[in-house]
Amino acid sequence: MTEVPEPLKLETRVGLPADLRYLVEKYPREDWQTHPNLGEMARFWLQRHDMFRELGGMLKAGVADYREDKFAPHDFARWFAPRLRFFLQQLQGHHHIEDTHYFPVFAKAEPRMKRGFDLLDSDHHVIHDALERNAQAGTSFLQALQANNGRERFSADAYASENEALLAMLLRHLGDEEDLIIPLILDRSEEGLGVGI
Repeated sequence: MTEVPEPLKLETRVGLPADLRYLVEKYPREDWQTHPNLGEMARFWLQRHDMFRELGGMLKAGVADYREDKFAPHDFARWFAPRLRFFLQQLQGHHHIEDTHYFPVFAKAEPRMKRGFDLLDSDHHVIHDALERNAQAGTSFLQALQANNGRERFSADAYASENEALLAMLLRHLGDEEDLIIPLILDRSEEGLGVGI
């Protein structure tokens, strides 16, 4: 894994550096949905990203509702466990496919963006560590809910903190990833890149 300079680290980054934004400036977000080169793979990939945003927000809102006593512990555990598991598993699988298939294809197609794909790969390592912490905090939270031992509030707070940190990094990463990949697809087409479905 490449060492990332401090301003570009996922935890502190506010966007992609200017030298990696040349294609997103040529193909701004507001034009993506109507562009003829936005193919089925890109649409599916954007839908997956939207699903991660939605699920992450759902988990955050659900924990907030629990902390405000809008859920009984047993009901919350039944709601929370499958959503957390699905969220974490799907993110892991999504990143694996990107790292092993898509990022190498895109970096080879546009060598000037290789640094950007290295940055996204580094993000995946940071997010993986955050996913591990999130899973551990979620498991502890569920155990506290089942044990009914007075530690539920503490565990809810600990999970909420991990979830908020993960979501902040994930939202930054998804936006930056889209700003690199979608303009490249619009510029070259899925067929031209060899990634169409």
